[in-house]
Amino acid sequence: MDIITFSPTAIAQIKLNLQENENNGMALRIAANMSADETVNYGMGFDEAREDDVQFTYDGVDFLVSPDCLELLNGAHLDFVEIEPGQHHFIFLNPNDPNYKPPTEEDAVD
Repeated sequence: MDIITFSPTAIAQIKLNLQENENNGMALRIAANMSADETVNYGMGFDEAREDDVQFTYDGVDFLVSPDCLELLNGAHLDFVEIEPGQHHFIFLNPNDPNYKPPTEEDAVD
């Protein structure tokens, strides 16, 4: 069972970032924490594994998650989308986020 799933566009962008930034051999750490107002804050960055990290590979990319982030990230989906013309961003679709609203068919772009 995957902790986090990824869209094909997210994986492609992560692989591109690995190549462009010469982070070969590094894993992508994904983190999340919930603030007092129940806003979930996410972070990502290339890092080396720590002893207690959960490590997994998805489509040839190595990922790290700290144990204290597991519950909040379990079942999340990472996508890379165009928010505005020419502006692409990673977004988390996370059912563990109290403010999460599942995408509707109207949100889908053909």
